[in-house]
Amino acid sequence: MTLLLMLIGLLLLLALRVPVSFALLIPSLVYVVSDPALSMGTAVQQTVSGVDSFAILAVPMFILLGNLANVSGVTDKLYDAAVAAIGHLRGSLGYVNVATSFGFSWMSGAAIADAAAMGRVQVPAMVRRGYTPEFALGVTGASSLIAPMIPPSIPAIIYAVTAGVSVGALFMAGIVPALVLVTALCVTVWFLTRKQEQLRLPRSTWGTRGRTAVAALPALGSAVVILGGILSGIFTPTEASGIGVVYILVLALVYKALTWRKMYRTLLTTVETSGSVLLIVAAAALFGWVLAREQAPQVAANLILDLTNQPIVFLILVNVLLLIVGCVLEPTAAILILVPVLAPVAETFGIDPIHLGIMVIFNLLIGLITPPVGLVLFVLSSVTKASVPTVIKGILPFFAPMVVTLLVITFLPVMTLGLPTVLGFL
Repeated sequence: MTLLLMLIGLLLLLALRVPVSFALLIPSLVYVVSDPALSMGTAVQQTVSGVDSFAILAVPMFILLGNLANVSGVTDKLYDAAVAAIGHLRGSLGYVNVATSFGFSWMSGAAIADAAAMGRVQVPAMVRRGYTPEFALGVTGASSLIAPMIPPSIPAIIYAVTAGVSVGALFMAGIVPALVLVTALCVTVWFLTRKQEQLRLPRSTWGTRGRTAVAALPALGSAVVILGGILSGIFTPTEASGIGVVYILVLALVYKALTWRKMYRTLLTTVETSGSVLLIVAAAALFGWVLAREQAPQVAANLILDLTNQPIVFLILVNVLLLIVGCVLEPTAAILILVPVLAPVAETFGIDPIHLGIMVIFNLLIGLITPPVGLVLFVLSSVTKASVPTVIKGILPFFAPMVVTLLVITFLPVMTLGLPTVLGFL
C-alpha cells in the first residue's frame, strides 16, 4: 500500500508539472516523516549520498566540455570537413549531418547539446541548398541521439552510478550500437533522397578536402584524449572529463573563438544544466532508498515472474514500458526511478546489466524525439524558429531506423557486450 501511494503521489505531481526533482522528493519526505523509526537526518544522509560520488563528478565536466565545444567553432570545422569529403553525393548534406553529429558526439555526451549545435549550423544550410525544412529538422533530431550513446555519454554515467556498474564498460558498450544507428540513419537518408538529383554539391578539390580535414583534426583529438586515456588506464572516465575540458578550452583559445562574455555564458549554462541534473540525482537517491526499504524490486520481480519466465518476453515488456515512460520523463529522471527496480529483476533472468544499460538508455533517448515532452523537439524548434508540429513531421520517417537499432540492441547482446569484453572491461 505504501509503494502504491508513493507512486500515485509521484504521478500526480508530475501531472501537475511539478519539477521532477521535487516530484521525487516530496513523496519520499512524506514517507520519512510518517515513519516514527526514521528521522530527517536519515533523509539528508540518503539524499547527499546520491551525489557524493567520484563518478558523478564527470557529469558537470562533460556538460562543460560540450558547451565549450559549441562556442569554440569546433562544430563548424567538423561540418566543413564532412561537406568537402562527401558533398558531391546525392543527398549529401543528410550524410554530412549524421557524420558531423557523430564527430561532435565524442565531445558533447548529450542529445540536447548536439541538437542545439547542429540545428543552428546545419538546418539553415540544408534549407538553402534545396532540402525541405522537415527533412533537415528530422535528420538533425534523429542524429542528435548518437551523442548519448558513445563516450562521454551523460546517461551512461547516471546509469552506471545507479546500477553500480563500470562507467568505462558502459562507455565501450555503446560504441557499436551507435555505429548501427549511424548506418541505419544513412540508409534512411539514401532512401528519402534517392530520386532527388538536385541534392548534390559540386565536387570539392583534393586540396580543399585536405585543408578542411587537417583543420578538423584538432577537434577530433578530444575523442583520442578521452578514449585513449580510458582504454590505456592512464586516467578514469571522471579524470578524462577534466582532461577533455582543458583540451577543448586550449583549442578554443587557439581558435580565438572564446571571449569573456562567451565564457561567462558557457559557465552559466553549465551550472544551470548541472544543477538541474544533480538535484534530480540527489532526490532520486532518497526515492530509491525508500523503494528498496519497501522491497519494491522484489515486488516488481514477483509481478513480472507471474507474467512470464522467458527472458525475451521480459525484454519486450521492458522495451514497451521504457518507450512509454520516455514520452513523459527525460532520461536522467527515468533512469534514476526505474533502474533500481529493473536491474535486480533483469538479474533474475540472467540479463547482463551492461546490456540492460544500453537498452534502457536508447529506449529513453527515443523519448527525446517523441511528444509530448520530447526535449529535442523543443530545442530544434527554438534554435531554428520552426514550429514543433513541423519538427515532429520531419522526424516521423526516422523512427524506422530507431526501431531497427532498438531491436538490434535488445536481441543481439553481442553488439553491446562484444567490444567491452574484447577490451577487457568485462
